[in-house]
Amino acid sequence: MVDEAGAGGARKILLVDDHPVVRTGCRRLLASAGGHVILEAENGARALELHGSEKPDCVVLDLGLPDMSGLDLLASIRALDPDARVLVFSMHEDPVFAARALDAGARGYVTKNDAPEELVAAVESVLAGDVYLSRDMARDVALMNHGPNRDPLRDLTPRELRVLAELGRGGAIGDIAERLGVSYKTIANTCTIMKTKLRAGSIRDLIRIAVERRLDP
Repeated sequence: MVDEAGAGGARKILLVDDHPVVRTGCRRLLASAGGHVILEAENGARALELHGSEKPDCVVLDLGLPDMSGLDLLASIRALDPDARVLVFSMHEDPVFAARALDAGARGYVTKNDAPEELVAAVESVLAGDVYLSRDMARDVALMNHGPNRDPLRDLTPRELRVLAELGRGGAIGDIAERLGVSYKTIANTCTIMKTKLRAGSIRDLIRIAVERRLDP
C-alpha cells in the first residue's frame, strides 16, 4: 500500500510489518508528524520489491516477518543499497536484539512498547543521518557490550539466530532445513557451531536457550 499524502518533495518511509493494525497506526502517526509519503509491505518479498522500485529514504522494519528473518531482510536491503537507512521497530526489549540490529547495519532501534513520540523522533533522527537508540536502550547495549556478562548471542550470525529461534519453536532439523532451503547437514553443522559459541551441550540446551530468550524467527 502507498499513501500519497505529502507528495512533492516529501520523504518516503517504507513500513515493513505483517500486522495491518500496526502498519495503520504507524502510517497515521508518521504521516501526521511529518507529512511523509508512507509505503507499506506485509512481508520481506514485498519490502524488497518496494525498496527497489520506490527507493525509500527510511525503512521501519519489524524483525518478525512471515517469510524471512528481519535481520536477513536488513542484510538484503543493505546488499542492494549500502547507504539504506533502516530503523528496526520490534516487540523485543532485550538489548541483544538492538545490538544485533546495529551490527547488521540498522541505524536505530525502537520497541513497540516505547511511547509513540519515540518512533517519530527515531524516524526523524535516522532521516537526518543519525543513529537512534532510546536512553535506556543505549545504556543497556553499552553495558552488554562492555560488561563482564557480555551476551553470547551477539556472536551468532543472523542465520544462526534464525535456526536457534526455529529450534525454540519446536522445529526439527529436517523441517528447518526445508524451510530455509538448505540441506540437513547444513543445519546440523549450524547447530554444532552454535553449541560451541553458546557453550551448550546438546540440542536440548539450544532449545532451552531459545525458549528462555523468547527468540522469534
